[in-house]
Amino acid sequence: MLNIHPIHAFNDNFIWSIEDSLTQRAIVVDPGDGALVRQYLESKQLQLDATLVTHHHPDHTGGLALLHSHYNCEVYGYERANYSGVTKPLKEGQCFSILDCDFSVIAVPGHTLDHIAFFSEQQTSHPTPWLFCGDTLFSGGCGRLFEGTPEQMHQSLTQLSQLPHDTQVFCAHEYTLANLKFARSVEPNNEALSQYEQRCKNLRSNAQDTIPSTIAIELAVNPFLRTNCSAEVKAFATSCLPQVPQSQMSETEIFKLLRLAKDTF
Repeated sequence: MLNIHPIHAFNDNFIWSIEDSLTQRAIVVDPGDGALVRQYLESKQLQLDATLVTHHHPDHTGGLALLHSHYNCEVYGYERANYSGVTKPLKEGQCFSILDCDFSVIAVPGHTLDHIAFFSEQQTSHPTPWLFCGDTLFSGGCGRLFEGTPEQMHQSLTQLSQLPHDTQVFCAHEYTLANLKFARSVEPNNEALSQYEQRCKNLRSNAQDTIPSTIAIELAVNPFLRTNCSAEVKAFATSCLPQVPQSQMSETEIFKLLRLAKDTF
């Protein structure tokens, strides 16, 4: 069986360590701080087999050179990635296996153009599906659009929303409470959202992480995944652009208005 442990980095980053306790081997996702990862691995006597990288921002790639030099590990990243050091270039839909765990690649441009996510279906090594989605999907929110278009990001989130509902969502930042505060301004009458926000407040007050989430939770509380099903989300978007009737707003337009509102919230 494989287990996942967070390595807390910078102010709010999660570097994820996927570990096989029998073989003492590990995979690390988005190692922004190589020295911190090395210290963690040594404390648990783990050997690093590979790193998985979702996109090129330094808080996700900053440790690649150190880790590759020290462990001679493979670096799995997008084939047109905007950073150096990839030894295993990947494309959309490609599948690969590490530590007897199968992964597939989902291209999710929007936050950056080279952003990918790693999905692992339920299998012998873990009983529930896993999604490592970097800065595309957060609990209660989504990443800013630094390079991609609203159309790209909306399509990326739509792809992720169609994964199995019990998929555990391992994003790269502890942004949950801030995201849920905005979500509540969009859907003040969403009872699932209110309950989830209280649960997350309780976790944070006890210095516990809110991540991982699940696809089922995000479909219930995340306004960026609810552009096609929530009257309150649609009404909020209409209030941002009242000259356009709600009936004429596409899901992408609703998403765009939500993202712009979150940027200035």
